[in-house]
Amino acid sequence: MSRRGQETDSGAESLSSDEKEVAAGGTEGEGSAEEHPAGEDSSENSSSSSLEEESDAEELDGRRSDEEQEEKESLAHCNESGVKCLPPCEHCRNENDQKEEVTPRMLSGGQYVVQLDAEGTYQCSLTGLIFEVTGAVKITYSLLSWSKYANLVEKPWIVGGPLFDVRCDSTPALTSIQFPHSLCLGDHGAGMAFKVLHVKGEGAAIEPSADYSASHVKWLVSSLSPVGPLIQSQEPVQYHGAVILYKVVDEHPSLSFRVYVATNNDSFIKDISRAVKHSNKKFIKIDKPPVCQKLLQKGKRYRLICEPEAEITPEEIEFVDGSLLKLKSYIEVYLEKPDDFTLSLVELESDATVWKARLRESDWIHYDQNKNEQKRSTVSNVKKRKPALSILEEGELCSKKQKTGNAADGNETKILTDQQLMVIAKLFGRQWREIAIECLQMEMKDIEQIQATEDEVNMQKFLVLSKWRDREQGDGTAEALYRSLREKASHEILQALQGFSARC
Repeated sequence: MSRRGQETDSGAESLSSDEKEVAAGGTEGEGSAEEHPAGEDSSENSSSSSLEEESDAEELDGRRSDEEQEEKESLAHCNESGVKCLPPCEHCRNENDQKEEVTPRMLSGGQYVVQLDAEGTYQCSLTGLIFEVTGAVKITYSLLSWSKYANLVEKPWIVGGPLFDVRCDSTPALTSIQFPHSLCLGDHGAGMAFKVLHVKGEGAAIEPSADYSASHVKWLVSSLSPVGPLIQSQEPVQYHGAVILYKVVDEHPSLSFRVYVATNNDSFIKDISRAVKHSNKKFIKIDKPPVCQKLLQKGKRYRLICEPEAEITPEEIEFVDGSLLKLKSYIEVYLEKPDDFTLSLVELESDATVWKARLRESDWIHYDQNKNEQKRSTVSNVKKRKPALSILEEGELCSKKQKTGNAADGNETKILTDQQLMVIAKLFGRQWREIAIECLQMEMKDIEQIQATEDEVNMQKFLVLSKWRDREQGDGTAEALYRSLREKASHEILQALQGFSARC
């Protein structure tokens, strides 16, 4: 790492700086995460609100998270959650450390797993985590919410980046983990101290970091449990930021949006996604460049401006990192008429534009149309639903159709059935989105709209394939899908498609 190392004192500093661990009382679950307009009280006391709690074990293991992929939230823009893949900051030094990039498999409950086969340093392409290992290991990890552990983070320490629960089948082989942080160090790194919060059972301790860089905080593994970076600074902290947009989905012709101003902290982004998901209203995420062009600074005031004029509540906010807050602040934007408009976030002190986006009806109208089409399709399918067939039974049925077909040219069209598409959907791996875009000419907005209405991954794949079949109409056959996928799809998929073609 390019920055100087921190003190590597062997003892763990307690949260109250007196070497003792702090009890983790009053922890709250994430499943019922809520949010409120930024103009309302969003103090840390909100973390003790009467929200529905989930069990500690559920959060610590990360196995029952509501986030599909955040996952996404995916969380957002370069991956399903979110905004982790921001471009390099002009104030931060780029690093050229030799690391091998690995792409994890995604498991249920928002978990990631990587199998590392040899000694080396590896970086996760989805989360930014960097693992240093001495041999072959299998590492499982998941993103957690800081709000559950808010009472464990005591001043002067503040959150520096996302919180992860990491597990390993051979802990001694995992020597260090580098956690991405959301801060812009610029030339002020000398005035900052980095540590990590290490949650252990009913308590937690602040442990020393081994080193830090413009993008990561390095920690020498002592034991594995929830861990995330903390920072103490003598100067105002500046953050890489993002603006995330959600539109209310309802029958009213007027437009209502939620605008979240966040740090580039995946835990924060995931909390926002979860809060929106558990809201009483339905939302669609609007795909606009989220990256703030100017750094966000704690305590500075910002104003959201709309052209043409709209009702904005509140018009001004004082920026704080809301990672520890149970209630996530947002700005509400309401327009009476559904016209195109421009949103700008402006720093009041300098009048500089921090973020800007032009919103058009086409950004959300396709979602509404697809939603109506899916409703009609669902009703139709309910009326015509038949018992599921095995692949062999499908082949026999297809052969019978071919013999009795009455097409004008005498040949049966052999359109892929829903059952066959589901077989193919289940064979796709985690690269299915890239394949859909590259080979099936799907638009990213179509995929995101499907993900907004369907949580189950196999159903998302099925709906994408179904959309391709509907678009191809009479050519939605196994042969046509084989031709489209043959350069990128797995052998199993191509073999299955050849089998469908042979049976029909």
